[in-house]
Amino acid sequence: AGTDEAPGEYFYQDGIRLKRYRGMGSLEAMQKGSEKRYVWDNNKTAVKVAQGVSGAVEDKGSLRRYIPYLIQGVRHGMQDAGVSSLVDAKEKLYGGGLRFEIRSPAAQKEGGVHGLHSYQKRLY
Repeated sequence: AGTDEAPGEYFYQDGIRLKRYRGMGSLEAMQKGSEKRYVWDNNKTAVKVAQGVSGAVEDKGSLRRYIPYLIQGVRHGMQDAGVSSLVDAKEKLYGGGLRFEIRSPAAQKEGGVHGLHSYQKRLY
């Protein structure tokens, strides 16, 4: 959201360039057809309950800016999993040599930054 390639139109508010954001579970998106994701029967539902939000996000420029970070994130993940390439990951996954685990919310919290008064996380 907020990149040049994402859907939505740009506008200015208080001197800041923003882009409209519409979450797929928002009422606005449901009115445009995304309700199929949230209604499992073939009948249209008279009552729609929002499961998402609409709003605005600050302009982030082109997605091309983020590609190197995405690539490096995949490399780090593969290194953590002990695989050297996507082909190696696929072979190990289907050969039983690579397994994934489900972590509870408590384990996720414990695995993150905790116990500090403050910290700074720089994304780039």
